Amino acid sequence: MKNPSKFALVLVTAPDLKTARQLARAALEAKVIACANLVPAIESHYWWQNKIERGREVLLVLKTTRARVRALKALVLTLHPYETPEFVVLPIAGGSRAYLDWVAAAVG
Repeated sequence: MKNPSKFALVLVTAPDLKTARQLARAALEAKVIACANLVPAIESHYWWQNKIERGREVLLVLKTTRARVRALKALVLTLHPYETPEFVVLPIAGGSRAYLDWVAAAVG
């Protein structure tokens, strides 16, 4: 089995489902992710330009290897419509052997 610490989940929010789908597709085509889960209709509350804001967003949960995180970040920051897009990397502590092997094979 691949070492779980070589894998990561990346969280990115998008303004709408169309944008989330475009980001997921671009990341898949660039082979920087193995999978994208799109969680629609989340409600985000956050500070922006010195005031509290609220909005509907779509959460992307992206599965990749730590080796591909830098390329994924560059892709997201280039294509994302937000001035300051969310890009949060979470380490993976464990997982099924077959799934992690599949992630590794999918991103090359």
